[in-house]
Amino acid sequence: MSDPNETYGEMWQDLGMNLRAHCALLGAIPVMYQNAYLSQQNRPEGMSYFDFVVSEIHGLRIKELVDHKAAGGKVVGTFCLYVPEEIIRALGAIDVGLCAGAEWGYNEVEKVLPRNTCALIKSFVGFKMDRVCPYVESADLVIGETTCDGKKKAYEIFGEMASVYVMELPQMKRPEDFNLWRSEIDRLVAQLEELTGRKLTLENLKAATREVNGKRRALHRLNAARRATPAPISGKDALLASQVAFYDDVPRFTQMVDKIADELEARVAAGEGVAPANAPRVLVTGSPMAIPNWKLHDVIEKSGAVVVADEMCTGSRYYDTLTPEDADTLEGMLDGIAKKYLGINCACFTPNEGRMEDVVRMAQESGAQGIVHYALQFCAPYQIEAHGVEKAAKAAGLPVLRIDTDYSAEDIGQLQTHVEAFVEMLSE
Repeated sequence: MSDPNETYGEMWQDLGMNLRAHCALLGAIPVMYQNAYLSQQNRPEGMSYFDFVVSEIHGLRIKELVDHKAAGGKVVGTFCLYVPEEIIRALGAIDVGLCAGAEWGYNEVEKVLPRNTCALIKSFVGFKMDRVCPYVESADLVIGETTCDGKKKAYEIFGEMASVYVMELPQMKRPEDFNLWRSEIDRLVAQLEELTGRKLTLENLKAATREVNGKRRALHRLNAARRATPAPISGKDALLASQVAFYDDVPRFTQMVDKIADELEARVAAGEGVAPANAPRVLVTGSPMAIPNWKLHDVIEKSGAVVVADEMCTGSRYYDTLTPEDADTLEGMLDGIAKKYLGINCACFTPNEGRMEDVVRMAQESGAQGIVHYALQFCAPYQIEAHGVEKAAKAAGLPVLRIDTDYSAEDIGQLQTHVEAFVEMLSE
């Protein structure tokens, strides 16, 4: 295998990256990936595509972004699925999810952020401060959103280092809140039209919506197969597919995930699985998990269970609902986009009964015997909302294990103890 520093070093240098720190980061990811992914038995053959994607995580895809920019295109970075990717793509830009899934640069970060800030926020600020995320360095614009107070204030600091635009997401779902959100969609369109020098039209928005919906349909197929017994794919691999969806080329990703879905459906028909048919089945819900945050799924599945559903932003919230494609006016299409995205049940909303209903419904549909509620430490919306999830799940006869953790490996032993006891209880 060629040395990535030799292949891409000049490109990274041109992006202004900290090559020494970046080399250290790239040296850590393969070890993590080997331990979590390549050690699995009987993986679907189609997952080799994602192995390749991870091996080129800061290489080939970044070159595609650089080439796109050289041809006059724009790159837009995001941290949250509330930013409508259909609009970004319709205007000829490429949208990518930004690095926020590893503990990095905390010594510097904690000079500007409180130590008790959630790991996701500290991570994305740390990656930028240390200049080790080529997705951030490639972005012409970073779009934030007011999903929590911590992110909202961190974007002010991030904006001192990059071009940042923030969308105001209402925290309730009343008619007046929809009106506010719909006006934010219009503001976003104007901002992106100015960035790209292009005009949003009914035709280009419909075309982009069909592409993004195609990606969601492919992910839905992959995840629907997980309902089978035995499960034809591990929860770790399903999580990886959702994580990669945020930055991979859309048509290519859709094609490869549909190919994997074909393989999974054949596995289901043949009764072939990655875990024994009697392995305890678990749904994971809670905070988002950005690459390379695979810790919890890895612990659960190495404890003998299989994760069969994910009610998370890096899970069902991303692909469950489609954006309407049938409006015959641009305003109608934008109305549909506003409704689709405001319908996502993030913990930032109050009240949020829809998320409780989604958790119970998904657990029942997937045959999950228990629920693991995951929250990043100091992520108040998810930590507090765990109470409502637990109450709804127990009313449906589903036991819940609450896990609060961060990105470090320091609590792995403690997590294993709690998860193994939960899995053993589900096995009884």
